[in-house]
Order: sequence, then structure tokens, then C-alpha cells
Amino acid sequence: MGKDYYKTLGIAKGATDDEIKKAYRKLALKYHPDKNKAAGAEERFKEIAEAYEVLSDKKKRDVYDQFGEEGLKGGVPGGGGGGGGGGGVHGNGPQFSYQFHGDPRATFAQFFGNSNPFSAFFEPGGGNRMFFNPHGGDDDMDVDDPFVNLGGFGGGRPGGPAYRSQSFNIHGNGGGPGGRMGKDKQQDPPIEHDLYVSLEEIAKGTTKKMKISRRVLQPDGSTKKEDKVLTINIKPGWKAGTKITFQKEGDQGTHKVPADIVFIIRDRPHPTLKREGSDLRYTAKISLKQALCGCVVEVPTLGTEKISINLTGEIVKPSTTKRLQGYGLPHPKEPSRKGDILVAFDIKFPDSLSQSVKDIIYDTLPN
Repeated sequence: MGKDYYKTLGIAKGATDDEIKKAYRKLALKYHPDKNKAAGAEERFKEIAEAYEVLSDKKKRDVYDQFGEEGLKGGVPGGGGGGGGGGGVHGNGPQFSYQFHGDPRATFAQFFGNSNPFSAFFEPGGGNRMFFNPHGGDDDMDVDDPFVNLGGFGGGRPGGPAYRSQSFNIHGNGGGPGGRMGKDKQQDPPIEHDLYVSLEEIAKGTTKKMKISRRVLQPDGSTKKEDKVLTINIKPGWKAGTKITFQKEGDQGTHKVPADIVFIIRDRPHPTLKREGSDLRYTAKISLKQALCGCVVEVPTLGTEKISINLTGEIVKPSTTKRLQGYGLPHPKEPSRKGDILVAFDIKFPDSLSQSVKDIIYDTLPN
């Protein structure tokens, strides 16, 4: 029997998107392994992340509601058509295949804007705060994002203005406003935050907007909280680890230099593709029979297109790799040139063989 994602989140099958988000928020904070050290909490945390990723995505949820976990992950029970490794559901079922990426912390960080479960509960007094619009865009900042109301700007009332997400702590560690730091001013350490970007966004480039609240020094020596929006223009092909620095945008104080705010580009996990520089890697799951007798594999791309690889005339070995040129990510220094998709193969061996089958294989295959 497949997994019951609705039961995992404790919601009804007809739950709204908002109910799904609220259920994930509550359970993810409760079972985060950095906060909950009980036995089984980490596994529960992973199950909650997988359930949320499926039910919060309309396409995945529709397939799951109709065919269950088996259909979602590559095989409709009793469905027509032949099964194929890595190509999804065939025959009368939808052409769809999903596999959880296995990183519940990435799901948590994408949802809350921070991988730390403790910072989701409070807003430190007098500190910088950020609000992340994951959809980007230059004009409309009042978006329906996957974050939740935990007490940030604009989040105090339903249907409020933009930035309905929770805040996260980006304090520097160099001392509070007005703290004496010696004769010369010293700068607070950089305030770094991971910025998760999808492969589709990296392929085309995108704009992200961050709203911060910081303390600004007044003429009388006091500080006043002010809001500011930082715009990050992400260029096509930017590598994971790329840093974007906003100089001296942290809290101001009489005896200190404001900290720099640094965003670090991180890859948001993709359900089927993995970045390797400017190349993308796809692992096709095929059976031993398909590896020996041949098959056709459908390879997903970052667009709607799928590329067919005809393997009917060859034997696929565990070391076999196919290269689809020009379907990867742009090179950061030469965006007009793209990397490739590398196709590897995960060959599933049977769990057992009958004696008659063994005899046939023994007589048929060469030594």
C-alpha cells in the first residue's frame, strides 16, 4: 500500500492550499531534528516534507489523488501499457514520474526562508529582518508565496500587503547599536543567507526581492527602524555558491560600521535533474531486461520538451552515459552557450529468479 500523504499532514483529502501550508508549518517546526531529539523525529520530518512537496504542487497532487503513490512515482496499478524505467507512467495513465529528492532541510529552508527552526519563532528586538518573495518579478510584490504568517511585516492580518512570510534573523555579531567598540569604528561581520533558486530560474535568469528592516542612525544619536527593498538580479547560468553582497545594509550604530548583507545562491532541489556545473544529470531507471534487450528512454528537460533516446540496438551497462548536447544550463560567462544533459542509468536487477529462468539464461548468455 502506498503512502497516505494526507494522513501524514493530518488533513482531509479536500484540504485547501492554505490548510496544507499551515499543516506543514506546524509539523515541520515540531519535528525538525535540530529541535526535536526524540527517536523517529528525523524520519517523521522527512515524511512531512515529502507529503508537503506532493500536495502543494497541483500537478503532483492531481496524479496522486487519481493513482496514489505508485502512479505518482512511475506505475499506475492495473494501468495499460508497458512499464518503462525512468520514463514515467505509460499506456492510459499520465506521462508523469516523481521522486522525492530526499532533502527535507531544503524543503524547510525554501518554505521558511531559513534552515534554523528556532529563528522561525521570534523576531529579535531591534534587529534586521528579511522577507523573501520566492517568485521574483519586478512589479507585483503581493504574491501568493509558500511562506506563512509568523509575525513579519505585513503578516499581522489576513490578506495584508506583500511579504506575508515569517521573518528570519540576520543580526551581525559585532555588538548592538550604540555599543562601544574601541576608538575606531569596527564593522559587524557579514550577514549571510542562502537564497534557493530553481534550475528553471537559473536557466533564464530571474529577479528576487528581499525586504529588510534595519535600524538607521538619527542626527540625535538614536536609531530608528526603517524598511528597505533589496533587488537581486540573478543572471542566467550563475553557479551555486555565487555571492551577492549589499555593502553596509545592516543595522547602523554610533560606534560601528553596518554589516554587509550577503546572499549565497543555492540550487533548489529538482525532482529529476541535478546540476553539475553547466551540465545537468538525469538518471534513468530501467530493468535488467530493458538493459539487455533494449528500450526507449524519455529524458526530461528544463522546458516542457522530452528527448527520446533509442537504446534498442545496444546493451546498456551500469557505466553507460549518454550526452544530449545543448540542453543544459547557460555558461555564466557565455550565456549563449549551453551545457549538456548527461544521462546515466540505474539498472534494477530482479530480486530472485526461478530455476527454469536461470537455466534459460545459463544456456543463452555467453560465459
